Amino acid sequence: LGSGDGRIVILAAQRFGASGLGVELVPDLVRQSQDTARKAGVAERVEFREQDIFKTDLSPATVVTMYLLPEVNLALRPKRLQRKPGTRIVSHDWDMGDWKPDETTVVPVPDKKVGLEKSSKVHLWTVPANVHGLWCGTGVLVGTQFAVQQQFQNFTATMTRAGRVRDYEGRIDGDQLHSLPGARRAMQLRVLGPQLELVGGDSVFTLLKGATLSRASGNRCDS
Repeated sequence: LGSGDGRIVILAAQRFGASGLGVELVPDLVRQSQDTARKAGVAERVEFREQDIFKTDLSPATVVTMYLLPEVNLALRPKRLQRKPGTRIVSHDWDMGDWKPDETTVVPVPDKKVGLEKSSKVHLWTVPANVHGLWCGTGVLVGTQFAVQQQFQNFTATMTRAGRVRDYEGRIDGDQLHSLPGARRAMQLRVLGPQLELVGGDSVFTLLKGATLSRASGNRCDS
């Protein structure tokens, strides 16, 4: 998004064999990108459009790169969070407010013409699954409740089982939930559509590995 002269899409096709789409509002840059792609021999794998980025269908994308102003990043953020968990989002220089990046790399750019700093920041996010809410145990976990509070890729959770309450905190990497390094209690779960599967962790999660919880339809579990 904001593909400029197309260099990111073209390089991805050349170096990694990716297929890609560049979206840009400046017609001359779109034509330049198309010409460069033909000369680079990747025209069959890339496409460039003069199009409104808010109307572009990005559903096939596994990586979305952006070079846009901060207010545009924020306006696009809700749609980015709705993408398939595990989709990678990369932004040049500008972040997305309180959705903090998973990683930031500073790259020296001696001939940079925008701003005073001769460097660029490259921010990376991995879209987290939406796990906020109440989850109810099934099978051997019937009677168990798992309440999750989510803030982007971070979460806290409370598990209530047989009268015992356990608190957890951790991160969401795509469709994987795991406790923070050094956390008092260890846990790992995987999102499987409308269910959470116990993958590993402390005694409860290890003993019941493979068991599942289903998202509650309301604010309580029926059993």
